[in-house]
Amino acid sequence: MTVPLQRLAMQAAALACLAISSSSCAETGQTMTAQPQTEQRVVIVAPAGPLAGTALGDLNVFKGIPYAVPPLGAARWTPPQPMPPWSDVREATEFGPACFQRQAQVQSIYTQDLRPVSEDCLTLNIWAPADAENAPVFVWIHGGALAAGSSKEVLYDGGRLAEQGIIVVSINYRLGILGYLAHPELSAESPDGVSGNYGLLDQIEALRWVRDNIGSFGGDATKVTIGGESAGGLSVMYLMAAPAARDLFSQAIAQSAYMISTPTLSQREHGEYAAEEIGTYVATQLGAPNIATLRQMDAQALAEGASAAGYGPFGTIDGHVLPRQLVDVFDRGEQAPVPLLAGFNSGEIRSLTMLAPPVPESAAAYEAAIRERYDDLADEFLRLYPSDDMQESIFETTRDGLYGWTAERLVRSQTELGAPAFLYLFDHGYPAADNAGLHGFHASELPYMFGTLERTPQFWPDIPETPAETGLSDAMVGYWSSFVRTGRPEAANAPAWEEFGPGRPFMHFGDTPVMSEQLMPGMFELQESVVCRRRARGNTAWNWNVGLAAPSLAEQASQCD
Repeated sequence: MTVPLQRLAMQAAALACLAISSSSCAETGQTMTAQPQTEQRVVIVAPAGPLAGTALGDLNVFKGIPYAVPPLGAARWTPPQPMPPWSDVREATEFGPACFQRQAQVQSIYTQDLRPVSEDCLTLNIWAPADAENAPVFVWIHGGALAAGSSKEVLYDGGRLAEQGIIVVSINYRLGILGYLAHPELSAESPDGVSGNYGLLDQIEALRWVRDNIGSFGGDATKVTIGGESAGGLSVMYLMAAPAARDLFSQAIAQSAYMISTPTLSQREHGEYAAEEIGTYVATQLGAPNIATLRQMDAQALAEGASAAGYGPFGTIDGHVLPRQLVDVFDRGEQAPVPLLAGFNSGEIRSLTMLAPPVPESAAAYEAAIRERYDDLADEFLRLYPSDDMQESIFETTRDGLYGWTAERLVRSQTELGAPAFLYLFDHGYPAADNAGLHGFHASELPYMFGTLERTPQFWPDIPETPAETGLSDAMVGYWSSFVRTGRPEAANAPAWEEFGPGRPFMHFGDTPVMSEQLMPGMFELQESVVCRRRARGNTAWNWNVGLAAPSLAEQASQCD
């Protein structure tokens, strides 16, 4: 196999920004601490076994519950197996270890110390109202580029949302090479002839655990909303496309999701190396002649070595777990026909600068490069992303190519299926973020929708303790929790959120929520045309290779227009 793999190099550069342990993102801020609450022990008996958690005010909180057998030794890179029921009371008062991941090299706004880490990491956490009875359930999937992160991150505390009458569940899943490696030997072991997607299979197994056990916590297993941000949003789309997940959830929330092209198991398609080919290359780089050797390697060494070799985890199109490219699934109407809430942030790339190409030396050079790459679409591109502020246009180009196009595509697709869909733009800034050039940065909506303004990571831009910030958070907590309860986002003392449809309505979260129409006119149409041409050509990926990083469209199909 020829090296270097340009695709792997691109993935590695992007993952450096997208991962929670990023070393290529903006740096600023400080942390605020939450006030302690009185805790008491509470025990419930679930089909999985008895669990001792914490009664915290009006909530019962259970942490570190195992939902699958640890995938150790020969079980490494196999589908998750359900945890056998236990009979003794299991303590569930501490978060379980994070799954193995590359450790942070340089401090960023996303940096958190998630240690300890372990392969025994397939756990979940529950926040439930003490008086819950048939309460709707919100299952949260953490972000981190499928390479980093954990359900125990401070932003993801589910207490405030649970106070609104829902049960919140957050889950761990295998990451990086341990979660997404495809390899010919692994496919040969599989009765289905496939490999990869182990982290996604973990998520499905966690949803099965919720189906079988959440009633013991007062939850309604027929009313489950899956949600996630960034790679968590990508995971939501994978779950909407995965046949095995079809009956395990009834609604979905996708925040800053990205519907990019994904490697196919054994064939090169859309400019992507085959997933098995990538796995073989990475194993060689790690000095492993076979899977048996990889299974004997230290897990942390695997995580570090694979990342250093350029491995970027993605789902694998295998015809079984993931039947086809996400764009094809949604075009064919084969995704889960569930109500959906989706959106993105105005400043996504301000904290993910590695995803943006450098600013050219002049406006003329910028325009010439765009005309060379976008051919007959160049005039429209330059109208949307002009040369008068090249840095801003570059940020917006990458934002829209990844997140903006995806969010609108999702709500359009669900609307076509007849499912209610709701679109948002998070465009909120506050002094510490704006002064650092991070207005509306990637993930900045999370402390507002979780109600964790005082529980941000150590270097996060400091959110002021003001009525304005609290009021915005109250509204977002209300919208998200009501969507989980009823399938419609509503909040006290806040505007009604219209379904997506004619007029392209969306909720604009600026200083306050405002219902608006016609989100970024022309943005979706341009990006859709570009992706359509690349799909028709068949040998070009669609991801962050947009704008100045785009391949030429000159010879790509025009029947898409």
